[in-house]
Amino acid sequence: MTASAVPAEPPGQQPEPGLRADAERNRERILAAARRLYATDGLGVSMASVAREAGVGKATLSRRFATREELITAVFADRMDAYATAVTEALADPDPWHGFARYIEAICAMQAADRGFAEVLTMTFPAAKALEESRAASYHGVVELIARAQGSGHLREDFTHQDLVILLMANAGVIAATGDAAPDSWHRLVGQLLRAFATPGTDAPPLPDAPAPTALYRAMVRLTRPGTQTP
Repeated sequence: MTASAVPAEPPGQQPEPGLRADAERNRERILAAARRLYATDGLGVSMASVAREAGVGKATLSRRFATREELITAVFADRMDAYATAVTEALADPDPWHGFARYIEAICAMQAADRGFAEVLTMTFPAAKALEESRAASYHGVVELIARAQGSGHLREDFTHQDLVILLMANAGVIAATGDAAPDSWHRLVGQLLRAFATPGTDAPPLPDAPAPTALYRAMVRLTRPGTQTP
C-alpha cells in the first residue's frame, strides 16, 4: 500500500487517552498556580508568571487559556457561584435587615480570603461572558435584597446598589493596604459601615474591635515601602 493509500484519520477522532490526561493535568496545574498567585498578589499577575508558577511553557498556557479573561473566569467560577449563593441565602432570611447585614459580612469575608476575588468584585470583564452573566444574575438578587431591607424600615432609604459597589471597593482597598500586618482590619470597616447604613434605632451587629495601633503602623510602613517586611 502506498503512502497515499493510507486511510485518513476519521474526522472528529478524539486524542489518545494519554494525551487527554496530560492536557487535563496541565490545565489543573495552571488553575492551581493562578489561584495561588491571584489570592496573594491580585489580578495584576502576568500570564508569564502563572506559566512559571505552574511549571509549564507559555504555549501550553495559551492552548488551555487563550486570554487572561478566560483564565480569570475559570479560576473564579466557584467563587462566583458562592457569591450567588450568598445572595440566595440572604433573601431566604425571614428578617430582611439581618439577611442584608449577613450578606454584606459574607461577601466582604470572601474578599478578605482572596485578594484576587476582592478585585473581581470591583472590576468588569466584558470579554469574560460567563463571569459577567453570573455577576448580572446576582445583581438582580442584590437589588431585591436592598429593597426588602429598606421595606423593613431598617436600611436607610438613600442606600443604593451603587453604595454596595463603593463598599466593596473600600473593603478591597483596606485588604490590599493592611495585608498580613493588620489582616482583621476589614471587620472593623464593615461593622462601621453597617452602622452607617442602618436607620436610627436599628440593632446593628456588634462592632468588632479596632486593630491595634502597632498593627496599623506596620500596615502603614508596608504602604510607604512596598515589599518591606515589618516586625
